[in-house]
Amino acid sequence: MESITSLQNERVKRIVKLQRKGSFRRSEGLTVIDGEREVTRALENGWQPTELWANNPDEPLLTMLGAGVACFHASEEVFEKITYRDNPTGVLAVGPLISRSLEELELSDNPLILVAEGVEKPGNLGALLRSADGAGADAVIVCNPATDLNNPNVIRNSIGTLFYLPVVESTSEETIVFLQEKGIPVLSAVPDAEVVYTDCDMTGPLAIAVGAEDEGLSSRWRVRQSSKSDSGKKIEVKIPMLGKNDSLNVSVSAAIMLFEAARQRKS
Repeated sequence: MESITSLQNERVKRIVKLQRKGSFRRSEGLTVIDGEREVTRALENGWQPTELWANNPDEPLLTMLGAGVACFHASEEVFEKITYRDNPTGVLAVGPLISRSLEELELSDNPLILVAEGVEKPGNLGALLRSADGAGADAVIVCNPATDLNNPNVIRNSIGTLFYLPVVESTSEETIVFLQEKGIPVLSAVPDAEVVYTDCDMTGPLAIAVGAEDEGLSSRWRVRQSSKSDSGKKIEVKIPMLGKNDSLNVSVSAAIMLFEAARQRKS
């Protein structure tokens, strides 16, 4: 195991660039996982790192990895340089980007899918992944993303969910066709809908679609139908707002609808 103490080390500079630039992550085909819990979850779900960094030479994770993984002991100064966290846990890993296609999705007989279109803030996208996992969703489809799925803040805010919940990046057009071919109705959350979300039957196959923080869902998803979730239909629903604001944060809206679906399916 090599010890790294210089901030001018080329490996250190490379990790900092991977942390900060999505274009560099894509060109290198690599991402950075920052945090012991996140790294552990990634390893448990088959992600194979190329590098593991720790500021404790006795870090147990350093002994768990086999040949082909370069392990480094970083000084406190170096680790503060390469970490993206305010309160680093002393473990960081570099490895392949997380990427899946629609064709790779394996759905259950009664799938529940979250579709997130144009979400800009990495923290919101990470929170969406956590909510989808908590509600037992089969997958998350990120459409026309305005943020990088492998952004360190997405990984951190999802607490590593990205590594065990199937997450796909696609276009809205491709996703709509995919859902139609699978016969999965779409429940779109929009503030001006006429139907309240609790009045919809969410017990069958379903995709819940939420939009960007500022503009909401695009017109591709805006097809108002009845509240009955027939195969292939798009249904607009609203979450009633009792105060002066007319909408909720996208991750909160998604969580409310996902857990309503989970409640209906359980009962």
